Amino acid sequence: MMKIQVNKARVHVAMRNKTEGSVLKGNVKATCLGVETRVELESDESPERIAALVKNAENGCFTMQALLEPVPFATTVSLNGAKLAR
Repeated sequence: MMKIQVNKARVHVAMRNKTEGSVLKGNVKATCLGVETRVELESDESPERIAALVKNAENGCFTMQALLEPVPFATTVSLNGAKLAR
């Protein structure tokens, strides 16, 4: 959409997590400690245009925005076709 030429793009993503408690005891707790991304681009475009491209990409990323601005999360479970009480 922005008509910006990128010759090469590489993205590295690392997610740091922690788990506490016990699955067997029923008190397991998973925590995301953070997500780190490294974007490596090659382009003849100006740094300002590439910065605008990256900003738009981040602002338009559903996953990134859901992590930055938490959204409601709803889960339903069925067992053999019937709703499972939890």
